[in-house]
Amino acid sequence: MLSVLSDEHFMKKALQEAQAAYEAGEIPVGAVVVCQNQIIARAHNQTELLNDVTAHAEMLALTAAANHLGSKYLRDCTLYVTLEPCVMCAGALYWGQLGRLVYGAPDEKRGYLKQGNQLLHPKTKIEYGVLQEESQLLLKAFFRQRR
Repeated sequence: MLSVLSDEHFMKKALQEAQAAYEAGEIPVGAVVVCQNQIIARAHNQTELLNDVTAHAEMLALTAAANHLGSKYLRDCTLYVTLEPCVMCAGALYWGQLGRLVYGAPDEKRGYLKQGNQLLHPKTKIEYGVLQEESQLLLKAFFRQRR
């Protein structure tokens, strides 16, 4: 029998991706996509490495998950991401018809909620605040180091 792993378990995996971004000099945001209790995609921000403003952790994870599944729709998937998605990423989540979004820290400046929840697909379930403190500490450390 397959045991169901917790949101905290998968968010810790997203935090490992965020740590990899931090170590690479990228804004430390990490993401994993889970389908049927298994990670099918992992990513972290790579905007500097790829010189691409769209290379957010969520975008890279969605592309990898869609390739893994052979489908652009992620209705049966959960995206775990350490920071609230921006408007661009929320739009991609909408078009991918993501089943569930779980994020750690809110993004007061650029998060999609500043524009309203309608940016996500109406069937997408949303959870937030999972390992929020850990996500925020990594982001604060990164920006403190940069200033």
